[in-house]
Amino acid sequence: MDYLNSKYLSKVVSELSKLPGIGRKTALRLALHLLRQPATEVEALGESLLLMRTNIRFCKHCHNISDSEVCEICTNHTRSNGQICVVSDINDVMAIERTGEFNGRFHVLGGVISPMDGIGPNDLNIESVMPRISNEQISEVILALPTTVEGDTTNFFLYKKLLPFNLKITTIARGVSIGDDLEYIDEVTLGRSLINRLPFDDTLKRASVK
Repeated sequence: MDYLNSKYLSKVVSELSKLPGIGRKTALRLALHLLRQPATEVEALGESLLLMRTNIRFCKHCHNISDSEVCEICTNHTRSNGQICVVSDINDVMAIERTGEFNGRFHVLGGVISPMDGIGPNDLNIESVMPRISNEQISEVILALPTTVEGDTTNFFLYKKLLPFNLKITTIARGVSIGDDLEYIDEVTLGRSLINRLPFDDTLKRASVK
């Protein structure tokens, strides 16, 4: 991008364009906006980014982001209601929290099983959910994974792993469109899908009928 006439501006544009959904034109607009701001504001932005990257960690129980070893949801005793909602990513925790319809705890897998992308069960936070079932007296596991082939594959894998625990295994109702990620679903639809969740066995029966 020699036309920028500045190697410093070019570097910033290059780094910003690596962000999801940010093309080079948008990156240039953002860089020029920052260039027009007082140095103190740009320094504050840079410092906040460094602090975030340095200090945010992952909860040792549920793998959600946290400022401490254990996240606020896991330490909130009012949420010890015997339910764990298994989600793919941190964005899904935020999406479900916005609905206000769930008062249990979460378990973040860090993705879904996807052989095409080289992601297997051992690459996800699957094994760590097992000890939580007895340690936290869990009676229901809610599978809230993306309604995709990969999400369904992961659901079934988890279902087989959880069967020996003799607990209730449910999945969110399919008011959620096939192929949707939870973070892009409106709160009302997602909230109703949680309330109207189904026994996972039922989804297997429906799939076998098809």
